[in-house]
Amino acid sequence: MTTTRFAPSPTGNLHVGNLRTALMNYLIARKARGTFILRIDDTDLERSSGKYVDSIKDSLNWLGLHWCREERQSERFNQYVEAVDKLHGLGRLYEAFEAPNDLKLKRKAKVKAGKPPVYDREAMVLTQEEKEKLRTEMGASVWRFKLDRKRVEWTDGIMGDLSIDAASVSDPVLIRQDGRVLYPLASVVDDIDMGVTDVVRGNDHVTNTAVQIQIFEALGGTVPRFAHHALLTGPKGEALSKRLGSTLPLSLDNLRKDKVVPFALLSMLARIGSSDPVELRNNMDDLTQGFDLSRFGAAPINFDVRRLYALNARYLRNMPVSSVEKELASIGIPDNLAEPFWLAVRDNITTLHCLKEWWAMCQNGADPVIADEDRDFVKTAMTLLPDPPFDVTTWKKWTTAVKAVSGRTGKDLFMTLRKALTGRESGPDMSALMPVLQVVRARN
Repeated sequence: MTTTRFAPSPTGNLHVGNLRTALMNYLIARKARGTFILRIDDTDLERSSGKYVDSIKDSLNWLGLHWCREERQSERFNQYVEAVDKLHGLGRLYEAFEAPNDLKLKRKAKVKAGKPPVYDREAMVLTQEEKEKLRTEMGASVWRFKLDRKRVEWTDGIMGDLSIDAASVSDPVLIRQDGRVLYPLASVVDDIDMGVTDVVRGNDHVTNTAVQIQIFEALGGTVPRFAHHALLTGPKGEALSKRLGSTLPLSLDNLRKDKVVPFALLSMLARIGSSDPVELRNNMDDLTQGFDLSRFGAAPINFDVRRLYALNARYLRNMPVSSVEKELASIGIPDNLAEPFWLAVRDNITTLHCLKEWWAMCQNGADPVIADEDRDFVKTAMTLLPDPPFDVTTWKKWTTAVKAVSGRTGKDLFMTLRKALTGRESGPDMSALMPVLQVVRARN
């Protein structure tokens, strides 16, 4: 059975880059009728927060990415200890004593000498007496995984055949001074225990994958199929981070507050960066059916917020009133006006947030925009406008009567009257808007 996972750390809110990873893993599992796991990577107990766990779940549920089961790394420490013991027994872990500044200086020296800044393994030749002395001077040690210095090869689901020379990679720290097992090991142990068959993540993890493949092999686990997608970038081409991703409008919380429709966002993220065009989908079956991991490329992709909002606007144009009844009721629109109001304004909104502004205009009237040379014309026209309630024939009857009296036609007639009633040069079809227009300030 195909099993995938989305493994966020609860140290911040999700952004569109995180969502793209979650969506890809979700769609792979759904297409294969497999299992999609939400794994909370909360081994860092100091930085992890319950509020972020709740935020992650709320965002995924809002988008319809429902997980089959939930796992918590903080509940799996015993399994990590067993893996550590096994690696110790295999001679694949070694104790190291190192200060960050010393490591930094060593890396700089190697780069200056034209060599790869790889950890030198000096700790492996320390005597027991030297280790005891370092423990006294420096405190607790870290434990590094001894890589086999050979080429690690795999066929990536997006990037194709990859090969990394492990001799060019530093032995990774798997256990910190405080005893905490770090991500490279914890993630592998989880993937083995949970039967994960496919892992899709950002291409910033490619080197990490080479390391983890060796850990899988050392622990006797089956190596999953890996695929590394291109990273989304922000407005200036910068990679999305939790700090940048938490800003408007890249945070999922912010997009949700702005009332972006889930399937507008999902439709975009399921296709950008692939050879397939972005097309609106309104259900998960259609989104899943057209998803093909092999059609994605490796080049970074700019996340264009304007494109998302344009897609959202297109989605809203096709939504029936039944899909927005609660939204309309929440801003006080009476039941008898809900459908005519929605049909009048839906082609002129970017998100559902815009509904409040249009309803306020209909309910309270708009500040008229009238040029000095049009004031007498508008004053005369207003005497010909009947009292509310208006209907779908009001606009045509009124403009016909005003035309007969004034002789005005075309833009001089219609645009001037539109701006007098709505304060805008563009907007809904006036015949459709008139039945929900409650007040006309231009009468005053």
